Amino acid sequence: MSFVKVTEQPSHYRHLEKMSVHELLVNMNKEDQTVPLAVEKAIPQIEKLVNAVSDKMLAGGRLFYMGAGTSGRLGVVDASECPPTFGVPQGLVIGLIAGGDTAIRQAVEFAEDSRTQGWEDLKAHNITDKDVVIGIAASGTTPYVIAALNECRKHGIVTGSISCNPDTPLSAAADFPVEVVVGPEFVTGSTRLKSGTAQKLVLNMISTSVMIQLGRVEDNKMVNMQLSNEKLVDRGVKMLMEQLSLTDYEAAQALLLKAGSVKKAVADFAKK
Repeated sequence: MSFVKVTEQPSHYRHLEKMSVHELLVNMNKEDQTVPLAVEKAIPQIEKLVNAVSDKMLAGGRLFYMGAGTSGRLGVVDASECPPTFGVPQGLVIGLIAGGDTAIRQAVEFAEDSRTQGWEDLKAHNITDKDVVIGIAASGTTPYVIAALNECRKHGIVTGSISCNPDTPLSAAADFPVEVVVGPEFVTGSTRLKSGTAQKLVLNMISTSVMIQLGRVEDNKMVNMQLSNEKLVDRGVKMLMEQLSLTDYEAAQALLLKAGSVKKAVADFAKK
């Protein structure tokens, strides 16, 4: 398949080293402002993917993200934030990165070029057709991700993708492709910039929308969040006080800590 690799096209800006810091910041910000508009164009694709993921997870399946480099790290971040934010168990949303956990902090040479390791990484988690796998690659050409999605297709596993070029090989390997074409990067080919921002926005949209579909949010509040630090406990106490019209902070805090979540605390209170 031939396609235009927009992510590798020359920057709209020349001689960055001659710009003042102010000029650098203004021009980067100007480029960043185009990203949400590109994401907006992809909403119909994102909606189809969210619906597919929600259906699988409501039936007991898991969500896997997989990528390499920046794309892989973004998937790992989104997956790791689901348990504390939404109170879901570890392992319901899983982020896989080419090169393993080492690659989260430092580059692992040629890991993204493997055409077998992606599927091996999925098999290590006992992947089944109950699950869904989303491949993430700004270029849309990462072998680690594409080969894994092709294997998923052979095994009847639903797949999605997030890329920043049109008509990519990754999109061709996915049942529900999402393409957010943000144009050339400020520094030519540095896809951790606009492409990375676009991928982060899309991942936010996917995981948050799916968790709402799974009932992990009530009204506009994270009623299932883990009470893992003082800030979150305080937030939970204030939610509880508002929801139950309580005026005693200490009593609400005791109720919350005993229950372990706002949602359970409300249920326990209703039983009294």
